[in-house]
Amino acid sequence: MQQPLPVVLIPGLCCSARLYGHQIPALWRLGPVTVACQTQDETIGAIARRILSDAPPSFAMVGLSMGGFIAFEILRQQPQRVIKAALLDTSARPDSPESIKQRQILIDMAEHCRFGEIPDLRFPLLVHPSRHSDDELRQVNRLMAEDTGAPAYVRQQRALISRPDSRPCLGAIMCPTLVMVGDGDQLTPPECSAEIAAGVAGARLVTIPQCGHLATLEQPDFVTSALVEFLADVILPRSIAA
Repeated sequence: MQQPLPVVLIPGLCCSARLYGHQIPALWRLGPVTVACQTQDETIGAIARRILSDAPPSFAMVGLSMGGFIAFEILRQQPQRVIKAALLDTSARPDSPESIKQRQILIDMAEHCRFGEIPDLRFPLLVHPSRHSDDELRQVNRLMAEDTGAPAYVRQQRALISRPDSRPCLGAIMCPTLVMVGDGDQLTPPECSAEIAAGVAGARLVTIPQCGHLATLEQPDFVTSALVEFLADVILPRSIAA
């Protein structure tokens, strides 16, 4: 009988547990599922330390976008605890000057009582063009912003601006790694995922059709199936199985 597999899900910027709403029931069949907190700290390093302090001794992790940036930091800090890693719609690169400029504009909006405008403003960049008129998906995006709140959003943006370049560390990642990306992701386009997969030994790259940046919400069945297939085939360390 296969031993339970603890899974830690790390949401992205301005996202909450709703991001993984479709995946949680399926992953729960493999073992306990935790949705990490990525709202309390202003650096990626501090966010990773908080997650590690609350996580099981060993675990698999799934991170989308900012969640992937945090996953890289977890793998820098305590790689021995990570059984498997799934990196969705993310990048190993640091922010470009243009990205930093855009983040500063959004920080200014959030700090001047305009946070409520941001979800709809950013929505076309987050989803595949075929989903621009999807009111249900737009509403989920708004609700995740409400879950996050303006102060936490500002902290997250500051953490992203200061995050390190993870490309030099890709070769040190030893755990089995799944890299997934929407074929229409505008924020972390497919070449960013290809770069990660090429840098991590044995990594598997999966491109999600008709999908933008919010893969778990846009193509939930495809993503859930891929994650279950990837995470289900695992032999846990004796310290966890005991």
